[in-house]
Amino acid sequence: MKKKERYEQVIQYFNHTMPVAETELLYGNPYELIVAVILSAQCTDKRVNMITPLFFQHFPDACSLAASEQDAVFQVIKSCSYPNSKAKNLLGMAKMLVEKFGGTVPDNMDDLLQLPGVGRKTANVILSVAFRKPAMAVDTHVFRVSTRIGLVSNAKNPYQAEMQLVKNIPAEQIHIAHHWLILHGRYVCKARNPECHSCGLRPFCLYYKKNHTT
Repeated sequence: MKKKERYEQVIQYFNHTMPVAETELLYGNPYELIVAVILSAQCTDKRVNMITPLFFQHFPDACSLAASEQDAVFQVIKSCSYPNSKAKNLLGMAKMLVEKFGGTVPDNMDDLLQLPGVGRKTANVILSVAFRKPAMAVDTHVFRVSTRIGLVSNAKNPYQAEMQLVKNIPAEQIHIAHHWLILHGRYVCKARNPECHSCGLRPFCLYYKKNHTT
């Protein structure tokens, strides 16, 4: 099967089985999303969703967060992973939003990458989820699933995988494809013991062909 056909089959499968796919992080606006995504690094969405309601009570916008102190932020987020560094990044992010962007989350990669705690993956999540732009955030799930299926070949890092995915997925479907791959990796194509027996992608998955057929 050629790569173009594999992409077509995978997209057709997900369009049929997962016509609606969204982030599992709870948020109401771009500010809340960027906070949640920063908190989600090395932390489950479930844990983040337990933290953010109280966080947004204390810091409902960038201005209130920027005016706070790092220890106050730490106390609210201390149940997540790496709370010290995340508190520092959240405070720095909010201050830059206020000082440089009028308290508004920017909608382009260059500006987002200036914010403390925001790397390319986080920026792509914001662009895709908050602004519905054709951006592909490649986390461990996306990298693993796209490589196993055969959508990505010989990618040495997330950036190379991202470039292959955005090249081959129609622009209007990139934002939902990001969620397809994450959710599939989270619940079916797991890092350990992938549930290949129940996966509808078996007919066009290179990993399945290599490991489960003779």
